[in-house]
Amino acid sequence: MQIYLVGGAVRDKLLNLPIKDHDWVVTGATPENMTDLGYKPVGKDFPVFLHPETNEEYALARTERKTSKGYHGFSFNASPEVTLKEDLLRRDLTINAIAEDDTGKIYDYHNGQHDLKNKKLRHVSNAFAEDPVRILRVARFAARYANLGFTVANETLKLMTDMVIAGEVNALVAERVWQETEKALGESRPEVFFSTLRECGALKVLFPDVDRLFGVPQPAQWHPEIDTGIHTMMVLQQATLLSKDPEVRFAALTHDLGKGTTPADVLPSHHGHEDRGYDLVIKLCKHYRIPKRFTDLAKLTAKYHTHIHMAFDIKAKTVLKVLTACDIYRKPERFSQMLLACKADSRGRTGFEENAYEQVEFYEQAADICRSVEVKDIIAEGITGEQIKQELHKRRLAVLKPFMAMQTGTR
Repeated sequence: MQIYLVGGAVRDKLLNLPIKDHDWVVTGATPENMTDLGYKPVGKDFPVFLHPETNEEYALARTERKTSKGYHGFSFNASPEVTLKEDLLRRDLTINAIAEDDTGKIYDYHNGQHDLKNKKLRHVSNAFAEDPVRILRVARFAARYANLGFTVANETLKLMTDMVIAGEVNALVAERVWQETEKALGESRPEVFFSTLRECGALKVLFPDVDRLFGVPQPAQWHPEIDTGIHTMMVLQQATLLSKDPEVRFAALTHDLGKGTTPADVLPSHHGHEDRGYDLVIKLCKHYRIPKRFTDLAKLTAKYHTHIHMAFDIKAKTVLKVLTACDIYRKPERFSQMLLACKADSRGRTGFEENAYEQVEFYEQAADICRSVEVKDIIAEGITGEQIKQELHKRRLAVLKPFMAMQTGTR
């Protein structure tokens, strides 16, 4: 029985990066050996165990054989005869197929260290093509290490493209697509995740409403980059600079989906794209069973981002409508998230990256003013029933109007 440190821990150690998790592979052992030593079995498809003290994962060395399409279409062999070399052969990328024993000796059968040095994301073998999740993983690693200069090797990108053409991506289950996407949104360059998927053709299959944005023109006066898809990637990049929150980044990604359905005869104008985008966000989130906190923020951003941009050009009743729809009274944090996504939208344009965005402060102050109107004061005056809501709206509008007059007057 021999235990090796494998995967991300070895990779990041060689890159001099912080190590988040330790994964271990065990050769020459049976499940009974592991349980006798106190390890807790947790693997459903193949033998994985938790260390009795550290709770870190220890997997028996295994080989895989493709039996059908999709993520679950595999059979496994985890006998004690499986070697470390055989186990590493089934892994996705060469930089993830490096192991280390307890003496610090490195086992690198697939030139992973060479690819680390040359900053390449390269598949270990053609077995890569058997698992479509690996397309998402490569795109995610590209997003994680883009700042270090890593790129996907040409032969790996071709293999990913061939997998898309073969229909392997269609077999991905919704939960796994979202799991990888949410992780990618937390990486240092999430826009690279989507651009990599687009490069191999997977974006069109997995996120057709995002893919459709590329090539759609916008007015050059407001969007010097013109292309809506490019703008969307720029917005996501700006959102990443403004916030580590994956919910904000997702809202940035999906804020303009409606522009992909603008009739060709009215381009580059996009009148009504907000409502169309709202409906597409609902459809996307339902398809991938995306958590409600992501969905609600993305819906509001898609529908009201133009209202936020036009803060100084719309009436008080419209501002109040936006504040009410965004439920600033019960969900103040979500409204702050939305304002960040809108700021990213404003800055996600060529030449606008460093511009001030006074609309955030405007709406924050407007929200505070409206929250200052207390419903308990209205009830104390004997007003009841539906009239409470009407009076509340009336008083909020009354305090909002002088604030807005002052704002527009000082600009």
